[in-house]
Amino acid sequence: MNFRPWLILFVMMAASFSGCFGEQNASESETMEAYDVYPEPWERTQMQYVDSDIYARVSQNGSYAIDTVQSVFVPVPSITAADGGAGLTGNAEVHLGLWLPVIDGCDWTAANLTADCQVPVIAEVGPYYNDGDVDALTPADRLGKFLIENYVPHGYGVAQVSVFGTGESNHCMDLMGTDEQRGIDAAVTYLGTQAWSNGKVGLIGKSYDGSTPWQAATFGNPHLATIVPMSGLIGVHELMWRNGSMEARGAIMHNGVYGSFGIDGDTEDSENLCEGYLEGYVNGPAAYLSGGMVEYAGNTYWTERSFIDRVVENYNGSVYIIQGMQDWNVDPHMAFPTHQIMEDAGIETKTLAGQWAHDYPDRMSGHESLPPGEGAEAYPYTLRWDWADEMLYWFDWYLRDEGRAPTLGVEIQDNRGGWRFESTYPAPDTEYFAISGDSMNPSGASIALTSLDSLTMTYGPFETDVYIAGMPTFHISATPHTANGGHAFLEMTDDDGIHLGHAVMDFRFADGGRDGNLGLVAFSTVMAKMEFMPMDVFLEAGESIHITLSQTGDDYVPSPAAVGGYTINWAASTMTLPLVNRTCADLFQAPVHDYGSDALRAC
Repeated sequence: MNFRPWLILFVMMAASFSGCFGEQNASESETMEAYDVYPEPWERTQMQYVDSDIYARVSQNGSYAIDTVQSVFVPVPSITAADGGAGLTGNAEVHLGLWLPVIDGCDWTAANLTADCQVPVIAEVGPYYNDGDVDALTPADRLGKFLIENYVPHGYGVAQVSVFGTGESNHCMDLMGTDEQRGIDAAVTYLGTQAWSNGKVGLIGKSYDGSTPWQAATFGNPHLATIVPMSGLIGVHELMWRNGSMEARGAIMHNGVYGSFGIDGDTEDSENLCEGYLEGYVNGPAAYLSGGMVEYAGNTYWTERSFIDRVVENYNGSVYIIQGMQDWNVDPHMAFPTHQIMEDAGIETKTLAGQWAHDYPDRMSGHESLPPGEGAEAYPYTLRWDWADEMLYWFDWYLRDEGRAPTLGVEIQDNRGGWRFESTYPAPDTEYFAISGDSMNPSGASIALTSLDSLTMTYGPFETDVYIAGMPTFHISATPHTANGGHAFLEMTDDDGIHLGHAVMDFRFADGGRDGNLGLVAFSTVMAKMEFMPMDVFLEAGESIHITLSQTGDDYVPSPAAVGGYTINWAASTMTLPLVNRTCADLFQAPVHDYGSDALRAC
């Protein structure tokens, strides 16, 4: 692990951070009183957490026993004959398992209950119950056990919900389409309107289960008070395509990957012949060829599966985004600039972004196995044993109006393990450092590349320590040799060849986004506005960065545009790095213990 030798951040220094993080400007007595309710992350350094389990544990166990699980089928009347499947018989329903606390004097079957017998509900919604995992009535290692064992004793209900076409839910496996969204909304309404419910529901989950909270938030359901999407999709097309470039799974995601979940040999198999499932066979390959949303002739397949605009328009709750900065399954552009979009919409938002992969903040088995350049340099400081407490504080405030308002902003970890807090991300004081392309190109002002060529450029060494914090850009003046345009993949590495970040683009989408120029003419020059995935990278003075340009790389497939080559005019090209001035004094020590003599975080 390449630690920063110039300063050492001792565990005992946590108290010295007073004043560095907004709300710590209060008097000492006020601060300590507040922390008795909700200690900030930078005040948890000396707290002891259980780190011997597979997931984090709350520092103080709740006092309620866990009642017997209930099996519940929720009708979804919004699914009609026009939707096919179970809509034809009018009996569409989603299934969930429900755990409630045992509270003296509370009969959960009663029609009328006092406020003392009403609890908020935390739900995980996804396709995996009975499909690659336990059923919805068994606490799942994926997240269910974590939720049930930590929060039901604190007076919360917990639900595990199967989306349509999976588990015991009927109808179609709709891969985040309109039908699936309606089923999720019905489950939220059920959980928020029962006699035992206080009317507030929170959704949490990772990956697919982290995408269902975004789906739920599109409705503006009055019972949905908070969502905690972890590596969740703000839209299906937004994940599978970036600037017209497709990930390898994009064309087969619906029918090849998840379609089989709804066809498992039971009596509901016939209900999977819905329009969304059938449309998946066409829209995946069509989007690969065009790189865009395939919105021809009124086709809405991809727009139905795009959530963020409707969240901004309709949602009235809070958002806690959790993202692995080394996640190659659900890339961190699902978190940034999403955080700022939520903030700008007036939605109370916090983000926790660490140097782990497609994982939870507290799972040692995943964190410890990461390779160099994909999180290894930050381990074991990636592990957040305080995460169960963090979620308890969040849920207490947004689901039961207890405690105090969490400090909103971004907890971000750099690639070498240092944690810090930013009010937003990229930080407001970010400086954008522009570098001329021809100063990086060793071969002259312009160069022609074929589809098999690659070129490595270097900038540096840096004269001072730097943080590259945000989304660097490389605007490349390119002249494709064919009408298809061309395709580029950029990888940024350090002096040891360790991966720092990457960017990808189909030149038909030179302006970025999802609106391309499919009529691009051969030998017409475009300014390819390539943007790297979000990164948080620390480099010491004397280190350099290296940029390798090739046609494609990693998990992106060769684009239909990757035919022929293109000429780059480096004199007209510019790379811009988002830099922040941070020192060791800006970092905080997350709770770390039982790591021997290396327990002190060297920064």
